[in-house]
Amino acid sequence: MKIGIDKISFHVPNDYLDMTDLANARNTDPNKFHIGLGQDKMAVIPKTQDIVTLGAAAAEKIVSDEDKESIDLVIVGTESSNDFSKSAAVIIHGLLGIQPFARSYEVKHACYAGTAALQQARDYVAAHPTRKALVIAADIAKYGLNTGGEPTQGCGAVAMLVSAEPSILAINDDSVFYSEDVYDFWRPSNHEYPLVDGHLSNEIYINSFTRVWEQNLKVNQTTSQDYAALTFHLPYTKMGRKALRAIFPSMSEEEQTRLETRYDEAVVYSREVGNLYTGSLYLGLISLLDNSDALKPGDRIGMFSYGSGAVSEFFSLELMPGYKEQLTVAANQALLTARKQLTIEEYEEMFEDKLPLVDGDYDFNDDTTYAINKLKDGIRYYNH
Repeated sequence: MKIGIDKISFHVPNDYLDMTDLANARNTDPNKFHIGLGQDKMAVIPKTQDIVTLGAAAAEKIVSDEDKESIDLVIVGTESSNDFSKSAAVIIHGLLGIQPFARSYEVKHACYAGTAALQQARDYVAAHPTRKALVIAADIAKYGLNTGGEPTQGCGAVAMLVSAEPSILAINDDSVFYSEDVYDFWRPSNHEYPLVDGHLSNEIYINSFTRVWEQNLKVNQTTSQDYAALTFHLPYTKMGRKALRAIFPSMSEEEQTRLETRYDEAVVYSREVGNLYTGSLYLGLISLLDNSDALKPGDRIGMFSYGSGAVSEFFSLELMPGYKEQLTVAANQALLTARKQLTIEEYEEMFEDKLPLVDGDYDFNDDTTYAINKLKDGIRYYNH
């Protein structure tokens, strides 16, 4: 019995900032962002949207009424939770109208949490093959205006419906993992934005990949030729490319070219959106599926998941027969194309415009589906 991703979708807000505009405003060469980081646009979120609105909007695209009766596990992987106690998953569960006899909870470990959620969902469906699980990876990456991390911001959500006999991708039972207690990126509860050791973060990311890659080759007896593509967690698109090239010395030039071509297809959407934290690996997966004509059923896709602090995992997915018919390429591209470009002034104003921190009764004029329409007694009320 195969278990895996039966449906997959993503959602980003309606506004973005062009990286050339950001570079000019920060007196920086635009090539440092477009080439040095590999980023062209950055998704920007208004105060009336959060991981709940992003996650619910992503999931709504794939969850049918029939699915809602079969889902009894909802997991949100995030490091952008707005409540230390109540999970975003239970709110999304309610907004979507999923049947009530379900488990709903969050998992956390930096950008790795989406993978932890996906593997938990796989295990659950393996034990309950007639049921389904909804996995959402949703985050808002913010570092502050005029900071070193500003050009690597972004936001969005990826939703995945996990079932037996999936239509798109089966999750292979071949995971290898690696944990190392380091402070390359962290956010204590008294800090609004993360603390980052950029050089250490890059070093740990690449070292973690090479270690799990070598362990994977050893444990699973595979070579690079067994993978049609390798997909990476993408804090910015140049980062994954550095990790991929770290294993090139063991490959032929032909093999290097093949994998880097697939990599280019996998970063198309991330170049347009920026950092999704827990969702970035899976946005890359969607981009690969949407933009590659070289893939075929039966192909194995390698997945490198990384979360600072640090936990990493390498596993693989198998493309199912007829997977292309299940993709929503036109809708995905239309979502990105229809967005509004912000001026630098509009971006900075939106960035600084935040929900009130003082308890009270506040109403907001945002009719976007799932947007926060009211804030009262510390409770966020959502459109639906």
